[in-house]
Amino acid sequence: MTTIEVTGHRQREAWAEKVLPPVEEVRPGLWSIPVPMAPNPLRYVLIYALVLPDGIALIDTGWPSDDAWQALVDGIHATGHDITEVRHVSITHLHPDHFGLVPRLLEHVDPVLAMHHNDARHLHHVTEAELERQIATARHELEALGAPDVVDNGFRHIARLPKGRTIDVELDHDDPLDLPDWNVRALWTPGHTAGHLCFADDDAGVIFTGDHLLPRISPNVSTNAFQAHNPLDQYLVSLAHTEKLPDLEALPSHEYRFRGLADRVTDLLDHHEQRLREITTAVVDNPESTAWEITRSVTWSRPFEQLGTDLARMAMRETHAHLVVLEQRGVLTPTEGSPVRWNRTQSAAAPTADRSVR
Repeated sequence: MTTIEVTGHRQREAWAEKVLPPVEEVRPGLWSIPVPMAPNPLRYVLIYALVLPDGIALIDTGWPSDDAWQALVDGIHATGHDITEVRHVSITHLHPDHFGLVPRLLEHVDPVLAMHHNDARHLHHVTEAELERQIATARHELEALGAPDVVDNGFRHIARLPKGRTIDVELDHDDPLDLPDWNVRALWTPGHTAGHLCFADDDAGVIFTGDHLLPRISPNVSTNAFQAHNPLDQYLVSLAHTEKLPDLEALPSHEYRFRGLADRVTDLLDHHEQRLREITTAVVDNPESTAWEITRSVTWSRPFEQLGTDLARMAMRETHAHLVVLEQRGVLTPTEGSPVRWNRTQSAAAPTADRSVR
């Protein structure tokens, strides 16, 4: 395992002490604002504020809760600004800890909203009938994965915009954010979501990595209705592209700042190859296993029984993302019908690391 250089020392100390880190000025006019997201093992999301000539721009907003909103308001005050001075909001991806406070923010101010079109499209005109259809689809998917009925579909936090409001700028790879006094551009890094974006400013020497690159853990990469068919393959390719970037200081959405992008990419690529081998071994040892059964048989950061239904669902969908890659590589084969069961492909060789994406 390679070693990164931790640059957010106060953030890491706060992480170790299980407290909220301080608001910090990372560069002149660039602030890190922690916003709580309980109950969640990650505990907080780091929002970034960039000072503009007429206000501030935000990267992400935080979890949709009263304490998160108050932390965002107070954090912006600590920068010398007010919530009504937010002029621009760029969203790394459409998860509630990143997008969740956008509707509440719009009650106070009308900033430019920007995000990748792959995630933005899920905000457009979601009727109740469409939501019910998505919930039914998710239920069928869980049945196909072999999940028991106690595992819910995870649709409790569906992102919505106020009626009549849309995303103003749908970003693509290498698009500039056009923020005065900054040189920020979007980097499309799909995997964690289909439209996940990092934002890099070469002049400031920083990259806002969202959930794409975190210093300590691997982000959840799952199959679901909002993803591409093979999200893990997308994530591995995104990692390989990130490895080729200059060694900018990484400003992630969770935990703490660090340097060593290439080393962190190497660790994550190795982690997923090891995971692919572990899942292959689990299928070889127990043919005809469902994704749920395989999930229960591989290792997690804590005993599987302690994960709870939400984390168990996410673990199963992440396992399924690895199974899809192994099917693509010709190592495993799914059966027809529901639930889907997995077997070793007869012609498959012993599992080895595939680093061709690099």
